[in-house]
Amino acid sequence: MNAKFRLGTLVATPGALDAAPSREALMDLVQRHASGDWGDLDAHDQRENEIAVRDGLRILSAYEVDGTRFWVITESDRSLTTILLPDEY
Repeated sequence: MNAKFRLGTLVATPGALDAAPSREALMDLVQRHASGDWGDLDAHDQRENEIAVRDGLRILSAYEVDGTRFWVITESDRSLTTILLPDEY
């Protein structure tokens, strides 16, 4: 994987773990996030993520897997990346 930024500690919420079809599916989302594939974000939010990578701000990606929406968020200090469902935010 060619990561654009550090992920820090990787965690997932109970809701995300329960909703995911597999742990491998979640890891695929993390790999996409780290490589700069922001998923189902509009062009504006994708540009905001590119700025966030450059300037050390928080990064959010959104993906749909089997009809369930997942978010992957990396904190601005790059200490933590969380996989969660939007309603858990």
